[in-house]
Amino acid sequence: MQFRQRALAKARSPEELDLPVRLARPQGRLALAVCALVLAASGGWAVTGGVPSELSAPGVLTHGHGGHVLQSPVAGQVTAVVAEEGERLAAGAPVLRVRTADGDRAVRAVAAGRITSLAVSIGAVVTAGAEVALVERVGRDGEPLIALLYVPADRAAAVTVGARVEVTVESVPARRYGKLGGVVREVGRTPQSARRIGAFLGDARLGAEFTRRGLPVTVEVRLDRDPATRSGYRWSAPPGPPYPPGSMTRASGAVRLPAQRPIDWLLP
Repeated sequence: MQFRQRALAKARSPEELDLPVRLARPQGRLALAVCALVLAASGGWAVTGGVPSELSAPGVLTHGHGGHVLQSPVAGQVTAVVAEEGERLAAGAPVLRVRTADGDRAVRAVAAGRITSLAVSIGAVVTAGAEVALVERVGRDGEPLIALLYVPADRAAAVTVGARVEVTVESVPARRYGKLGGVVREVGRTPQSARRIGAFLGDARLGAEFTRRGLPVTVEVRLDRDPATRSGYRWSAPPGPPYPPGSMTRASGAVRLPAQRPIDWLLP
């Protein structure tokens, strides 16, 4: 009965249309103003602001002249390895000696270059055409290294000349010595096949690895030099390693891409 009486009393009471109506409390107006400011700031940032991004790609450190595989022209047993890894040889210089049925034969460098890898040792038996060494063609003495990155072709258009790059060298502990800095010097426009990459680098395995996710394009990175360091290059953790990185060393690079406006993500 109490609820019924209250309802009847309310029904008989006037509408009180002459009293002011409070649409919002001061706290509500403050919250509304804050939300409006946040939305305005977000809209302005979406139009004028930018979000940086990076593109990672595998690659190698090299002098940029390519390389080739040295094969044995004869079959037999290796009796001596004359050359050493890292040694620079002239064309025709002996690399190793092989004992054949006709006597000892020298396997010689077919072109001037630097031995980056030896695939045989004393006592090994080789066949004619067997790969015995990887040779990198080199230019002048003291020529600086560059980083060759192999970027997926569908993303290469986002890479611009002059973009900053951070290069991680496989043979240098990044936590201790840091990473190499550099800038993009050239961006290729023709996709590279595994065979073409392997022929240029002198290593078919690298060609197969760099094309696992499709045909890439070559991005050439000029490394920052620093004569004050032992390596001759600038590292993110000075002074860097106490030795220079070797040519044909595996590496990976993070290319800094142009900042994108957030509104571009919403537009078709």
